[in-house]
Amino acid sequence: MAAQAQDRVSEPAKPRSGRTRQPQPVARLLFALVLVILLPALIVSIVLLNRTNDAQEEVVQALTNATVQAMGQAVDREVAGMITTLRVLSSDQALEEGRLADFHQRAVIALAGTGSYLIGIDANGNQLLNTRLTFGEPVGMTSDMATAARAFERTTPAISSLFFGRVAQTWVYNVWLPLSETSPVRGLALTQNARDLIPVLQSRQLPEGWHAALVDGDNLIISATTGSDLDIGDTLPIRRNVNASGANWTDEIMDGERVVTAEWRSGLTGWRIVAWASAIDVQRPLGDSLLQLAAWGIVIAFVASIIAFVIAQQLSRAVRGLRLDAQRLGRGEALFERSYPVAEIDEVSKALALAARERQTAERDVRFLMRELAHRSKNQMAVISAMAKQTSRGATDVPSYVQALERRIMGLARSTDLLLAHGRAGVSLRELVDLQLAPFRPQEAGRITIVGKDLRINPQGAQILGMALHELAVNATQYGAFADEEGQLQLGWTEKNDRLEFGWREMLSRPLRASERSGFGTTVLRTMVGGALGAQVDRHEHGDGVEWRLSIPMSALDPDFAAVRPDEQLEQRRGE
Repeated sequence: MAAQAQDRVSEPAKPRSGRTRQPQPVARLLFALVLVILLPALIVSIVLLNRTNDAQEEVVQALTNATVQAMGQAVDREVAGMITTLRVLSSDQALEEGRLADFHQRAVIALAGTGSYLIGIDANGNQLLNTRLTFGEPVGMTSDMATAARAFERTTPAISSLFFGRVAQTWVYNVWLPLSETSPVRGLALTQNARDLIPVLQSRQLPEGWHAALVDGDNLIISATTGSDLDIGDTLPIRRNVNASGANWTDEIMDGERVVTAEWRSGLTGWRIVAWASAIDVQRPLGDSLLQLAAWGIVIAFVASIIAFVIAQQLSRAVRGLRLDAQRLGRGEALFERSYPVAEIDEVSKALALAARERQTAERDVRFLMRELAHRSKNQMAVISAMAKQTSRGATDVPSYVQALERRIMGLARSTDLLLAHGRAGVSLRELVDLQLAPFRPQEAGRITIVGKDLRINPQGAQILGMALHELAVNATQYGAFADEEGQLQLGWTEKNDRLEFGWREMLSRPLRASERSGFGTTVLRTMVGGALGAQVDRHEHGDGVEWRLSIPMSALDPDFAAVRPDEQLEQRRGE
């Protein structure tokens, strides 16, 4: 019947429609997957190729516009710093008191190393001081009266266009700050050479092939990036319509070549940052990208086909190996781990090998436990017989005799339960202690203290120690630490010199009475623990309770009873 059931399980279920679906090999399925992925990808790529040009140009536009804007903001910060410096200098007490010589000297010291120079004029534009010259040296009229007049009229700072300074003898620009009409100096200006703005302009890196220039309201170049072949004071030949508010990105002709331009206008100075690049240079990377995209598409399709073929071969071999392993597992044969290139299949192979080992181990454990239980049942009959004789000596009537014997048998049964639960691994000493004390524990958890590293002992030691713990707990419940509402129990064990040192200490809230100085547990501990396990058993009486000390050889508790027997080792060698 088992063979018939196995045949019914292995028989494949028929589809309801009556049609049988032909299974497909892995290679065909992988190639179909490659086609399903690549064909839509190629179609989408063809569509995207038409949009790539515009998309990449938008990226270049965004990057260039952002860089141009960053350049302009850097220039604005430079000019804003000059305005702040003017405000600080204008609050100097020497200026307010008309001590222009002292003010001139302080300004020279304050502006040393900044590249800026201070000019002070009266209402008619006459220069009262100029830190480019020694104070008192005749200077004459300012070369930038138009900007100064605009600052006087608007009572706000004003920034000049590029001009050639009469005193500086180079291209400069001014930042004017109007002062009070009652001040001896009507206006202050910081003047700076235009070439000093070149590092500011080059603090931001433009895309490759791009150039930029800072121009004033007359389209004169204040500064330009290196490689632009334009000098300070030249007129920029593109973006001539400075008042135009059209598109920021335009195509123009510069020196007979079509260029792409972008600009950013400053709201503080009115200056502009104009960037340009050859249209051919801008579009060449885009065309190269299109060609590379097409070439890589062909390469990817070819490589994907080869990889699909290789993976199909690997999967086919791996699946055939799993099929053979599953058949061996069904027959109960030993399996060995195989290495597969696919992680999931490799995990299944290891799981099958582990399942085979666990199956064989479980079968050996079952056979061993059957033999062990048969042997232990004979021993338990002898133990129960001894328990019955010992219990009868202290009993005064039949009901108390039956109750005491039943409790001792149940304690023995709990130890047997641990043997069945753990099998060859041995019995946990901590679990044995918890299980035997569980029926007698007081409600107050703090009254019992258990200290000891968990270790495993063999079944015989577990049964004997379990009975001893049971008797000690019964005594504590009748007239010991558990009978006293404030009594406490300290239980612990340690390994020392190949012996297990086990201690049971009861502490009462009242003195120990004479009737509590001995009991049936003494006979159990000294006879069974001392005799069967070769232990040294000592009982000490204290004023507040009793103490038991058990010193048991570790060899008597060795859990190696679970080692593979010689006959089982022979069976394993035959299986290999």
